[in-house]
Amino acid sequence: MFIDSHCHLDRIDLAPYANDFDVFVGAARAAGVEHMLCIAIDLESYPAMLAQTAPYPDISLSVGVHPNVTDGREPDVDELLRLAANDKVIAIGETGLDYFHSKGDLEWQFQRFRNHIAVAKQLHKPLIIHTRDAGQDALDVLQAAGADTVGGVIHCFTEDWAYAQRAIELNFYVSFSGIVTFKNAEAIKDVARRIPADRFLIETDSPYLAPVPYRGKPNYPTYVRYVAEHIAELRGISVEAVAEQSSENFYRLFGLEAGRRDLAA
Repeated sequence: MFIDSHCHLDRIDLAPYANDFDVFVGAARAAGVEHMLCIAIDLESYPAMLAQTAPYPDISLSVGVHPNVTDGREPDVDELLRLAANDKVIAIGETGLDYFHSKGDLEWQFQRFRNHIAVAKQLHKPLIIHTRDAGQDALDVLQAAGADTVGGVIHCFTEDWAYAQRAIELNFYVSFSGIVTFKNAEAIKDVARRIPADRFLIETDSPYLAPVPYRGKPNYPTYVRYVAEHIAELRGISVEAVAEQSSENFYRLFGLEAGRRDLAA
């Protein structure tokens, strides 16, 4: 059984599932996806995302505003605390730094990042971290803010082994997306081979970044299997072992061990 540790279910194309979210969830379950973490990127779409996923105990949520979002409400600590009080919310983010899409004076991005860290620390919930062309600065902010007390995950990992080591030292996990299946992703493949077994997750980031053999097409949580299969090949172990280890890591990180026992009962 697989866990998609990072997906945007409110943004996927439901046309292949008769435009019915319940049909989609059933198909994911049938494909061996036992849990999905649906990630927020802004405040405006969060209420609809919460309503859409509310009936499904195997879908959890995060609360946060993506570092690239500039046309919505700016998240202050009090509002994030209020929204994150929902039982379905197990993480804060995605948050972080992005120098690829955002240019100029980015103090607003740093402050937004620090606000998310403050909320995570108050609620003792892990952080979902996005970085692009800003990896070292993101780790510096996490370290300075004491984010190691809550930890979290560097999602859609695109850095090298030295970076992964520092992230682990800061109590963060590494999550591999479909990018690890791309031919030119040698540095990421190297990390997938070397990462300690108890420090990695798998994800789709759907509807984005579909893995080989669906690269360039819409992505779905059912494709998380292809990420697991590639990591299994890189590590010389079975896909079942990757699925089991990444699932154990997910439940440990997000404090859902009891929930997993309930699902297995």
